[in-house]
Amino acid sequence: MKGAELEWSRGERAKAAAKLMVGWVALLWLLEAVDAVSGHALDGLGITPREPSELVDVVPAAFIHFGFAHVAANSVPLLVMGFLAALGGLRRFAVLSLVIIVADGLGVWLMAPAHTNTAGASGLIFGLFGFLLVSGFVERRPLGIVVGLLVGAVWGSSILLGLSPLQSGVSWQAHLIGLATGVAAAFWFRRGTPPALIR
Repeated sequence: MKGAELEWSRGERAKAAAKLMVGWVALLWLLEAVDAVSGHALDGLGITPREPSELVDVVPAAFIHFGFAHVAANSVPLLVMGFLAALGGLRRFAVLSLVIIVADGLGVWLMAPAHTNTAGASGLIFGLFGFLLVSGFVERRPLGIVVGLLVGAVWGSSILLGLSPLQSGVSWQAHLIGLATGVAAAFWFRRGTPPALIR
């Protein structure tokens, strides 16, 4: 009976994670459609560094993109990595995502070149990549290690490319800060720590 309940629980958790991430990606596309028909009015929600008034855009910037090609490039990795991370629990995933988004946004606000406008889900994606890459090793879970290795094999080369300062029009700062935050979060979000946030 316990085995059947466990399988049901895993199945329900997978369904909930899938619904969450499909809804999340659909929201990004909807926002980009609104942005397009409004003459790109939402682009102003990106982060312009070191402007105090821009601090309110730290979270919204993770949901705004500069064109459909931009949101398309982020959709698949966000969908897959978000789903894998959300399998650990939706509350845990919500806090993890918020930590990455806020830390990444603040880092961009502090470090990005002057007079730039940074937006997009790539900081979160890099954070989820870092989290998935090392969390299995941190928690000593064989399945988590396999997931981390697979994620690294599929997206590792594009992640390294995204960290290059030589790419024009790409915020390597957002990518680097997101990745570092995700790796740090893998240690902070170990099972049972902190219990008040991730249970």
